[in-house]
Amino acid sequence: MIKDYIMPQKSELNRISISSFDGELPDLKNTSETKAVLIGKWLILRIKNALKSGEIHENDLLPLKSEFAYLLGVSVGTIQHALRYIEDLGYAKSKQCIGTLVKNPKNSLNPIRKLTSKREMAIYNIKKYIIDKKLKIGSKLPSSRIIASAITSSPNTAGLALEFLAMEGILKREYKNSNDSVWMVKSLDFNNEADNNEYINKTLVKKVEEDLKNYISDNLTVGDKMPAHDELASTFKVSIKTIHDALKSLIDEGILLARRGRYGTTVIKMPYDRNYQVKKETSIFAPAQDTAFYYYEKTQNHIKKLISQNYEIGSKLPSIAEFSKQLDLSPNTVRKAFHNLSREGYIVFSRGRYGGTFVVDIPDSDEQSFKWLAVNSKCYARSDAEQS
Repeated sequence: MIKDYIMPQKSELNRISISSFDGELPDLKNTSETKAVLIGKWLILRIKNALKSGEIHENDLLPLKSEFAYLLGVSVGTIQHALRYIEDLGYAKSKQCIGTLVKNPKNSLNPIRKLTSKREMAIYNIKKYIIDKKLKIGSKLPSSRIIASAITSSPNTAGLALEFLAMEGILKREYKNSNDSVWMVKSLDFNNEADNNEYINKTLVKKVEEDLKNYISDNLTVGDKMPAHDELASTFKVSIKTIHDALKSLIDEGILLARRGRYGTTVIKMPYDRNYQVKKETSIFAPAQDTAFYYYEKTQNHIKKLISQNYEIGSKLPSIAEFSKQLDLSPNTVRKAFHNLSREGYIVFSRGRYGGTFVVDIPDSDEQSFKWLAVNSKCYARSDAEQS
């Protein structure tokens, strides 16, 4: 049974004007707190006052990150951290492809479907790591990569969690020199909220995986074709990217088979059927998750990896023409990959003299790199020549 979650329509929501935040701005100089925390506290105060006066209402859309960045003279990345800060404290909620909505912590309305994020789980796991290792104030943590490995998270997600804990005053960063730093325990005055059942809910993708399994069990049989991604996104009240990630997991589990073109994604195993053997017709060719990827999707994954390793939020990417030359691909292939990354919420396009393609979120760096496959006609020709 799928719960009746609210799925707000962007066209129906009220966008708060950035002029509403004019007036007294936060002092970002001569302070021991980070800019993101200061901006977050400033936003919370403005939101609380505006909600009380009726100037704004719950589920109103906050101004764009770029507008806040211009108003305050900081990077979009700093604004991103500030919005995550107020979201964690219950004064906002973000929804992919819609924006950041105002939330009143005192109210309990029907939830927009967003469960525990990967970053929140990483925050909990780092707190648990500190407790389990019996670290004391002043103790040094291992490198962020070792921490990521210890909590089974990507380095990028672990890094965001460490930054948040620094904002909370639990950790602090000590610089050995301009290029090297370590994380240290600053305070042990925290409760690991994740000890309660509500906090340790699975991530949204994991939850949708379970919902999809139940959907398949209740409505489909082996050989049936799955509905389109956008139809599933509408049914489960989540983004197309969340559906894509959840389906990919079911493909990896051998429940679904993804094929190109009109064949779509097909059920090849019932989710809870233990007595199952792979049919010959599903194992003759290369793995389905490989064959389903077109050139632009391969390019998309490569660009994701480049972003995660070489860029930060707010960074400007090379142009399509530059990427095309660098990757030895057609501009159209790179353009299609860019549009997919934009739909997934990793990049945005800006026009004008100072426009370009800018990073707004960092992909996980543990994305699988897909191989060139024998479905390529050139590979077929080479294979035939070798046989002759």
